[in-house]
Amino acid sequence: MGALPVSVVIVSRGRPGALSLCLTGVAQLDYPAYEVIVVACPEGVATVAARPDADRIRLVAFDAPNISAARNLGIAEAAGEVIAFLDDDAVPEPTWLAHLCAPFADPQVAAAGGYVRGRNGIEYQWRAQGVTARAQERDLPIEGTEPRILHGRPSVAIKLQGTNMAHRRSVLAEMGGFDPAFRFFLDETDLDMRHAAAGHAVAVVPLAEVHHGYAESPRRAADRSPRDLTEIGASLAVFLAKHCPEVERRMAWLALRDAQRHRLLRFLQRGPLGPDDVVRLMRSLDRGWIEGLARPFGNLPPIPEARLPFLAYPGRAGAPRRVLSGRVWNRVAMRRDAARYAADGEIVSAYRFSHTALFHTLRFHADGYWEQIGGLWGRSERVGPVIQLHSFEDRLRSEAARVAPVRNNKDRI
Repeated sequence: MGALPVSVVIVSRGRPGALSLCLTGVAQLDYPAYEVIVVACPEGVATVAARPDADRIRLVAFDAPNISAARNLGIAEAAGEVIAFLDDDAVPEPTWLAHLCAPFADPQVAAAGGYVRGRNGIEYQWRAQGVTARAQERDLPIEGTEPRILHGRPSVAIKLQGTNMAHRRSVLAEMGGFDPAFRFFLDETDLDMRHAAAGHAVAVVPLAEVHHGYAESPRRAADRSPRDLTEIGASLAVFLAKHCPEVERRMAWLALRDAQRHRLLRFLQRGPLGPDDVVRLMRSLDRGWIEGLARPFGNLPPIPEARLPFLAYPGRAGAPRRVLSGRVWNRVAMRRDAARYAADGEIVSAYRFSHTALFHTLRFHADGYWEQIGGLWGRSERVGPVIQLHSFEDRLRSEAARVAPVRNNKDRI
């Protein structure tokens, strides 16, 4: 059986720089049959139009602050059998689609989700989780790297992250896609609950990895501190009205409100927020809750088939891998070489170690290569001894082996 055709849908609003980096990563996906659909504001439209691959990207102009409505526009344009969703401030590993879409070979699987790495590129931001009808998340005890096919139940769903999830198009379209009542928050969680209520099988795919940067937005500062909680309050009201038994809603709201307050107090302790900010933000949360109680939801008509045929993106199926390594004094030459090899169509991983015990960070560079930097004796994964004695060659092998399952680069050293 050949690879299933996949539509990658990216929604972007007000973050052209992040979108550009995201698309550079998407252009390197090692998957033979995918198309790219971008639903974007005017800044995003201009960013896509300026790219050399613009004619291979399906572009939908949309400038309303409603991610659910934007995603539904992407679904309507998608001609693939599977639709994968990626946030504009995320970058996928090259094998992301290959891992994420493999479980759809089983016709029972309606959706799948992978794991998400955080800002330092190494620690996990999200792994396997469930979510209850009270919008409470819980970790799922999944070990190893093999995909797991699970079934939720009406009160507990398998939680997929909007920045790393895929859905079978026929199932998603029949469900009416995302509920526009969720303009920003809990949009995918509502869909998770609907999958669970319908008895759909959902796959958790640990090796389907993306890196999520939490880019700045009107709702969130660059340091992740919130600027406004109105839509969070409104979405909580809609979610509980849709999924939580009526007798439990008040207590559920108070618990969720208290969790938001504690989150703000943590920012207060760290410094980004002051006491007045906490008061202002809690007021915006309460305003949103009142607004959400009156917001209509549901009644989602099926989404029709795509108007246009599948627009295959060239990608980098079977692309050669290259691993570069060096010390701090080699950084200029390494970056120059890495950018050149990436421009030639290779998937490049560059490792630069200093003679220190600094923790490692990993990022995808705007020039199209993966760069990991840190101390030769420092941690990459944040476990084990703070100082880890290695030779340069052994450290290079161990770090290449760590990412090999998602980048396929271990045999290129």
